[in-house]
Amino acid sequence: MEPNPRKTTSIRELGAIDIGALREAVLALSESDWEAGNANKPNRFGALDATQHIIFRFVSNFTDWRQSYETPLWSEWKGLLEPVLAQATAAFGYRHGAFPRVMLARMAPGGVIHPHKDQNPAAKWPHKIHVPLVTNEGVTFFVEGTGYHLPEGQAVEVNNMGLHAVANRGDSQRIHLIFEYYDVDQPEPDWLAGLQSAAVSSGS
Repeated sequence: MEPNPRKTTSIRELGAIDIGALREAVLALSESDWEAGNANKPNRFGALDATQHIIFRFVSNFTDWRQSYETPLWSEWKGLLEPVLAQATAAFGYRHGAFPRVMLARMAPGGVIHPHKDQNPAAKWPHKIHVPLVTNEGVTFFVEGTGYHLPEGQAVEVNNMGLHAVANRGDSQRIHLIFEYYDVDQPEPDWLAGLQSAAVSSGS
């Protein structure tokens, strides 16, 4: 299953984003808000244990990015999220873009996300985009062993197909808006039909 050839192979800067209103709302979240969001999250992958998440949109299964759903929080937050999503993806120039996954991710000081690759097929096609809302100089995002500091308010596409990791060596939280984005008009990969046929045959 080859990934989308349009995806970055390292880091792609997408420009400065107006995060003011969203950042203010995120900073107003209570610990109980984060605990409740994290308790209900569907993305329980071992490498992400050090990170808390609040989910707004997510894929319905891990084989098809075209199937996704909105959580109840989406309707409450979409007025803040949609302008940021639109600004962050403007550089792609897609006429019909979709966002299968949208979430907040918070990493405590000293937190580490160990080196990993996003393995599920639904992650191979969409662009993976980060918008740092709160960070510090001690946070490093690694892609294939190269470290990058992602500044607040700068949208960045990251290579989730390569080995990537995060370390927060600072003394404050790191909070990112993380989402996936794809071009609805782009022809789908040949291997997607095979996955769907296999799922039907297995009765899943």
